Amino acid sequence: MRRVCVFSGSSPGADLAYGTAARELGQRLADRGIELVYGGAGVGLMGALADATLEEGGHVIGVIPQSLVDHEIAHPGLSDLRVVDSMHEPKALMAELADAFVALPGGLGTLEELFEVYTWNQLGLHAKPLGLFNVRGYFDGLVRFLDHATEERFVTRAHRAMLLVSDDLDPLLDGLAGWQAPAQPKWIDRAQS
Repeated sequence: MRRVCVFSGSSPGADLAYGTAARELGQRLADRGIELVYGGAGVGLMGALADATLEEGGHVIGVIPQSLVDHEIAHPGLSDLRVVDSMHEPKALMAELADAFVALPGGLGTLEELFEVYTWNQLGLHAKPLGLFNVRGYFDGLVRFLDHATEERFVTRAHRAMLLVSDDLDPLLDGLAGWQAPAQPKWIDRAQS
Protein backbone atom coordinates (compact mmCIF):
# COMPACT_ATOMS: atom_id res chain seq x y z
CA MET A 1 0.00 0.00 0.00
CA ARG A 2 1.91 3.01 -1.33
CA ARG A 3 -0.81 5.68 -1.36
CA VAL A 4 -4.04 6.14 0.61
CA CYS A 5 -6.81 8.47 -0.49
CA VAL A 6 -8.60 10.08 2.44
CA PHE A 7 -12.07 11.60 2.20
CA SER A 8 -12.90 14.04 4.98
CA GLY A 9 -14.77 17.16 5.91
CA SER A 10 -13.79 20.65 4.83
CA SER A 11 -15.21 21.69 8.21
CA PRO A 12 -13.49 20.96 11.52
CA GLY A 13 -16.72 19.51 12.96
CA ALA A 14 -18.24 20.12 16.36
CA ASP A 15 -15.73 18.17 18.44
CA LEU A 16 -11.97 18.76 18.66
CA ALA A 17 -11.55 14.97 18.56
CA TYR A 18 -12.20 15.02 14.81
CA GLY A 19 -9.23 17.29 14.14
CA THR A 20 -7.07 15.24 16.48
CA ALA A 21 -8.03 12.09 14.57
CA ALA A 22 -7.27 13.73 11.21
CA ARG A 23 -3.84 14.75 12.47
CA GLU A 24 -3.24 11.26 13.89
CA LEU A 25 -4.09 9.68 10.54
CA GLY A 26 -1.76 12.07 8.69
CA GLN A 27 1.09 11.35 11.10
CA ARG A 28 0.52 7.60 10.93
CA LEU A 29 0.52 7.59 7.12
CA ALA A 30 3.79 9.55 7.06
CA ASP A 31 5.33 7.28 9.72
CA ARG A 32 4.46 4.23 7.60
CA GLY A 33 5.87 5.83 4.44
CA ILE A 34 2.42 5.96 2.83
CA GLU A 35 1.64 8.94 0.62
CA LEU A 36 -1.58 10.86 1.19
CA VAL A 37 -3.97 11.60 -1.65
CA TYR A 38 -6.85 13.93 -0.76
CA GLY A 39 -9.05 16.77 -1.98
CA GLY A 40 -6.37 19.46 -1.83
CA ALA A 41 -8.01 21.88 0.60
CA GLY A 42 -6.28 23.69 3.43
CA VAL A 43 -9.40 24.00 5.61
CA GLY A 44 -11.23 21.81 8.13
CA LEU A 45 -10.25 18.20 8.66
CA MET A 46 -8.71 18.18 5.20
CA GLY A 47 -6.23 20.87 6.18
CA ALA A 48 -5.43 19.25 9.53
CA LEU A 49 -4.78 15.93 7.78
CA ALA A 50 -2.47 17.45 5.17
CA ASP A 51 -0.63 19.64 7.69
CA ALA A 52 0.10 16.69 9.98
CA THR A 53 1.31 14.52 7.10
CA LEU A 54 3.63 17.26 5.87
CA GLU A 55 4.90 18.09 9.37
CA GLU A 56 5.84 14.43 9.79
CA GLY A 57 7.80 14.51 6.51
CA GLY A 58 5.17 12.75 4.41
CA HIS A 59 4.28 13.27 0.77
CA VAL A 60 0.87 14.81 0.04
CA ILE A 61 -0.93 14.89 -3.31
CA GLY A 62 -3.92 17.21 -3.46
CA VAL A 63 -6.48 17.01 -6.25
CA ILE A 64 -8.81 20.00 -6.45
CA PRO A 65 -11.09 21.65 -9.02
CA GLN A 66 -10.14 25.11 -10.32
CA SER A 67 -13.36 26.57 -8.88
CA LEU A 68 -12.15 25.80 -5.35
CA VAL A 69 -8.68 27.15 -6.09
CA ASP A 70 -10.40 30.37 -7.22
CA HIS A 71 -12.10 30.54 -3.79
CA GLU A 72 -8.66 30.27 -2.11
CA ILE A 73 -9.44 26.94 -0.50
CA ALA A 74 -6.42 25.08 -1.93
CA HIS A 75 -3.66 24.14 0.51
CA PRO A 76 -0.63 26.33 -0.32
CA GLY A 77 2.12 23.96 0.83
CA LEU A 78 1.46 20.52 -0.66
CA SER A 79 4.10 18.27 -2.18
CA ASP A 80 1.99 17.99 -5.34
CA LEU A 81 -1.19 19.94 -6.15
CA ARG A 82 -3.16 18.82 -9.21
CA VAL A 83 -5.80 21.27 -10.40
CA VAL A 84 -8.59 19.88 -12.56
CA ASP A 85 -11.44 21.52 -14.45
CA SER A 86 -14.60 20.01 -12.96
CA MET A 87 -16.00 18.63 -9.71
CA HIS A 88 -16.18 15.16 -11.31
CA GLU A 89 -12.50 14.85 -12.21
CA PRO A 90 -10.94 14.80 -8.72
CA LYS A 91 -12.67 11.54 -7.70
CA ALA A 92 -11.47 9.67 -10.78
CA LEU A 93 -7.90 10.96 -10.44
CA MET A 94 -7.75 10.29 -6.70
CA ALA A 95 -9.07 6.75 -7.28
CA GLU A 96 -6.46 6.20 -9.95
CA LEU A 97 -3.62 7.44 -7.73
CA ALA A 98 -4.64 5.57 -4.56
CA ASP A 99 -4.15 1.98 -3.45
CA ALA A 100 -6.75 2.26 -0.66
CA PHE A 101 -9.37 4.64 0.70
CA VAL A 102 -10.21 5.90 4.19
CA ALA A 103 -13.08 8.16 5.22
CA LEU A 104 -12.79 10.46 8.19
CA PRO A 105 -15.87 12.21 9.53
CA GLY A 106 -17.36 14.59 7.00
CA GLY A 107 -20.57 15.64 5.32
CA LEU A 108 -22.31 14.94 2.06
CA GLY A 109 -19.21 15.24 -0.11
CA THR A 110 -17.30 12.77 2.05
CA LEU A 111 -20.14 10.25 1.88
CA GLU A 112 -20.59 10.75 -1.85
CA GLU A 113 -16.89 10.12 -2.49
CA LEU A 114 -16.85 7.08 -0.23
CA PHE A 115 -19.93 5.49 -1.76
CA GLU A 116 -18.74 6.08 -5.30
CA VAL A 117 -15.49 4.14 -4.74
CA TYR A 118 -17.41 1.54 -2.69
CA THR A 119 -19.78 1.04 -5.63
CA TRP A 120 -16.87 0.85 -8.09
CA ASN A 121 -15.39 -1.88 -5.90
CA GLN A 122 -18.71 -3.75 -5.76
CA LEU A 123 -18.99 -3.59 -9.56
CA GLY A 124 -15.42 -4.81 -10.02
CA LEU A 125 -14.18 -1.55 -11.55
CA HIS A 126 -11.31 -1.63 -9.05
CA ALA A 127 -10.20 -3.92 -6.23
CA LYS A 128 -8.96 -1.49 -3.59
CA PRO A 129 -9.75 -1.63 0.13
CA LEU A 130 -11.98 0.88 1.88
CA GLY A 131 -12.13 1.89 5.51
CA LEU A 132 -14.00 4.13 7.91
CA PHE A 133 -12.03 5.75 10.72
CA ASN A 134 -14.97 5.73 13.12
CA VAL A 135 -13.97 8.62 15.38
CA ARG A 136 -16.31 8.97 18.39
CA GLY A 137 -18.76 6.57 16.74
CA TYR A 138 -19.38 9.09 13.95
CA PHE A 139 -20.22 6.36 11.41
CA ASP A 140 -22.25 4.10 13.73
CA GLY A 141 -25.54 5.01 12.05
CA LEU A 142 -24.07 4.38 8.60
CA VAL A 143 -22.74 0.99 9.70
CA ARG A 144 -26.19 0.08 11.07
CA PHE A 145 -27.74 1.08 7.75
CA LEU A 146 -25.29 -1.06 5.77
CA ASP A 147 -25.95 -4.01 8.07
CA HIS A 148 -29.70 -3.48 7.55
CA ALA A 149 -29.24 -3.31 3.76
CA THR A 150 -27.34 -6.60 4.01
CA GLU A 151 -30.09 -8.23 6.09
CA GLU A 152 -32.64 -7.06 3.51
CA ARG A 153 -30.47 -8.57 0.71
CA PHE A 154 -29.69 -5.37 -1.13
CA VAL A 155 -26.00 -5.82 -0.26
CA THR A 156 -24.22 -9.17 -0.13
CA ARG A 157 -22.28 -10.13 2.99
CA ALA A 158 -19.08 -10.16 0.93
CA HIS A 159 -19.73 -6.65 -0.35
CA ARG A 160 -20.64 -5.39 3.13
CA ALA A 161 -17.35 -6.83 4.37
CA MET A 162 -15.46 -4.74 1.79
CA LEU A 163 -15.80 -1.71 4.06
CA LEU A 164 -13.57 -2.02 7.10
CA VAL A 165 -14.62 -0.04 10.16
CA SER A 166 -12.50 0.79 13.19
CA ASP A 167 -12.03 3.48 15.80
CA ASP A 168 -8.39 2.40 16.11
CA LEU A 169 -6.02 3.46 13.35
CA ASP A 170 -3.40 0.71 13.44
CA PRO A 171 -5.86 -2.18 12.99
CA LEU A 172 -7.63 -0.18 10.28
CA LEU A 173 -4.43 0.50 8.32
CA ASP A 174 -3.23 -3.09 8.83
CA GLY A 175 -6.60 -4.37 7.62
CA LEU A 176 -6.40 -2.23 4.49
CA ALA A 177 -2.86 -3.46 3.78
CA GLY A 178 -3.91 -7.12 4.07
CA TRP A 179 -7.30 -6.85 2.36
CA GLN A 180 -8.32 -9.24 -0.42
CA ALA A 181 -11.16 -8.46 -2.84
CA PRO A 182 -14.07 -10.92 -2.72
CA ALA A 183 -14.68 -13.02 -5.80
CA GLN A 184 -18.42 -12.54 -6.02
CA PRO A 185 -20.68 -10.96 -8.62
CA LYS A 186 -22.63 -7.83 -7.65
CA TRP A 187 -26.11 -9.19 -8.28
CA ILE A 188 -27.88 -11.52 -5.89
CA ASP A 189 -31.25 -13.18 -5.98
CA ARG A 190 -33.84 -13.67 -3.25
CA ALA A 191 -32.53 -17.06 -2.17
CA GLN A 192 -29.03 -15.72 -1.44
CA SER A 193 -28.18 -14.28 1.93
